[in-house]
Amino acid sequence: MEARWLPRYAARVREEFRERGRFRELFGDSAVLVPVPSCSCDCATGGWAAARLATELYSVGLARTVWQGLRRQHRVRKSATAAPGERPSVWQHYDSLRLEPVLIASDRLVLVDDVITKGRTLLAASMCLRAAFPEAQVSAFALVRTLGLVDEITRLVDPCEGEIRWLGEDARRRP
Repeated sequence: MEARWLPRYAARVREEFRERGRFRELFGDSAVLVPVPSCSCDCATGGWAAARLATELYSVGLARTVWQGLRRQHRVRKSATAAPGERPSVWQHYDSLRLEPVLIASDRLVLVDDVITKGRTLLAASMCLRAAFPEAQVSAFALVRTLGLVDEITRLVDPCEGEIRWLGEDARRRP
């Protein structure tokens, strides 16, 4: 994802939020954006795609702050480029994540990721946040969702709201 497009994407999300009433459960004055770390970086500089996206969403007024306290302890395979049977499990993602010891005070945490494939990374990240912040509402926002194998894509921009559930030892995303 090219960083030069992120301000435009963030402005579009703000437009969906303010003018069309979309994503009301995610954004607002009490929301703290928590970028999901990439599968391979140590994220020390905050330069990964989800961190840049969260910063842009914050800069257009969609949240109270950005907290980069969710980190990778070790690398996992990237789901978007792995064959379906070789993608990391929810537990592999969970075991690779850790929270920084400095915690934030908020009752509304929004995980931010650039791309959602099946939802395993977001589910694992949510489990980490819920363990540390049991009273907080944890939700997620991804800029792009994969569609799987489709014959024809009729719309490039198609904002949607859905859910990720734990089902049969795996993540299930709808839509």
